[in-house]
Amino acid sequence: MEKKLIATRDGLGDELVELGGKNKNIYVVDADIGKSCKTTKFAKTFPEQHVNVGIAEQNAAGLAAGLATCGKIPFVVTYAVFGSLRMCEQIRQEICYPKLNVKIACSHGGVTPANDGASHQCIEDMGVLRTLPNMTIIMPADYWSARRLVEAAAEFDGPVYLRFTRDAIPVIYDENATFEIGKANKLKEGKDIAIIANGDTVRLAIEAAEKLEAEGIHARVLDMHTIKPLDVDAVKACINDIGKIITVEDHNIINGLGGAVCEVVAEAGKGKVKRVGIQDQFGQSAPYERLLAINGITVENIVELAKGEW
Repeated sequence: MEKKLIATRDGLGDELVELGGKNKNIYVVDADIGKSCKTTKFAKTFPEQHVNVGIAEQNAAGLAAGLATCGKIPFVVTYAVFGSLRMCEQIRQEICYPKLNVKIACSHGGVTPANDGASHQCIEDMGVLRTLPNMTIIMPADYWSARRLVEAAAEFDGPVYLRFTRDAIPVIYDENATFEIGKANKLKEGKDIAIIANGDTVRLAIEAAEKLEAEGIHARVLDMHTIKPLDVDAVKACINDIGKIITVEDHNIINGLGGAVCEVVAEAGKGKVKRVGIQDQFGQSAPYERLLAINGITVENIVELAKGEW
């Protein structure tokens, strides 16, 4: 049976409506792209908990910081390229430095903007923001993990950056799945190779593991939905139990999931890592799957790397 396809940004929009009804301190701060970011239903349902600042993302960050000082739980919602890079100084100075309870929820992460081109394809956001003290970085793998992790972020006290896809991707979890910020979800056990993925690439890791299993190679698959704080214990278990790790991400291989895992491996002094991700290059206007293939973010490449020389 073919899996249902839903964009994780839909999970964001649906969960915000759910949360807004339960907690009047939940606010959404839009930057004039609510239709794309799936916040229009929230705006219509809870107009008193919604602010649209227009095309002024830096103002959105400052306004959200002010709301947080008044006990509100604001979600700044925009595209990843604006919510991380254009707002970076405000996030650092006005949100992370005073450790305010602001959530930055961004659609269109990675190369999912596809035909919109390199200017809208944010391949460096998680890497940039994970260097900021007090920041937590999350990327859900499907619709239900998006809903549960948005819920967890709302309950978490402190700055959180959440990254979502524009494109529809397969539903992996069901509505009863549980998630803990900072703890990886083990989707498959294996002793021959470890595949650690996040976001829209978790689906590729699962499919690669299935193909490898057909050839007698058993892969452990981890959904590392939280990049910071990274589940160091889960990575160390992969190092100690297996020693061979492939990371998979729709993000620059520098300073993203692959970089974070490599830091743990380097400090452990053992183990090897192969990084699958954006190859430190800007994107271009092309279909989403084509952009992934250009960077080797494919099931076939993961399988080939797993079977190759270590």
